[in-house]
Amino acid sequence: MVLKNMKLAIVFIFWLFATVHATVQAESGATAKQVVEKFQAELIDVMKNGKQLGFAGRYDKLYDSVSNSHDLTKIARIVVGKEWEKLSDTQQQKLVDIFIRLSVASYAHNFKDYSGESFVFDSEEETTRGGVVIHSHLIIPDDKPVKFDYMLKEKGNSWRIINIIANGVSDLALKRSEYTSILQREGFDALIAKINEKIDNYSKL
Repeated sequence: MVLKNMKLAIVFIFWLFATVHATVQAESGATAKQVVEKFQAELIDVMKNGKQLGFAGRYDKLYDSVSNSHDLTKIARIVVGKEWEKLSDTQQQKLVDIFIRLSVASYAHNFKDYSGESFVFDSEEETTRGGVVIHSHLIIPDDKPVKFDYMLKEKGNSWRIINIIANGVSDLALKRSEYTSILQREGFDALIAKINEKIDNYSKL
């Protein structure tokens, strides 16, 4: 009888631990919609202070926002495709680092001032491969709205953006078309130089 009670107690303790652990995970993780909406709110906040911040200020403000909401390692791997496996560990890390800088610089350049814009959530759908797509649009006063489709995959206990489709144009497809060909034709150093040039141009425009 004592042994049976001990077994029941052990089972209960394991069940309790698993339940608490699952609850903590659920509370600490963010849903796909929450990740996108938090990132959009941070974008709008930077836009509101864009002129005062300047490019460098917007870049600094957005660095953590982009890093925490995007899976830049996965994005870099997708962009270069099979070429990724041919790169050394050092080259792979260098490519991820420069893609982070490129993404932040792109946002700092494209979202630099504010005239009443706001993001609106439209819908959410699951993909057949376990991802989530968040459909939303950016309202621009006196102009047509811009449709944004955010594709996210789970990473750890949260979600990360791996692609953004703006008005039907895939950012990932554009990068893959441009950068994979450079890597194949001209090599790794040429690709890094090209991306650095683009980052430099973003800071000047």
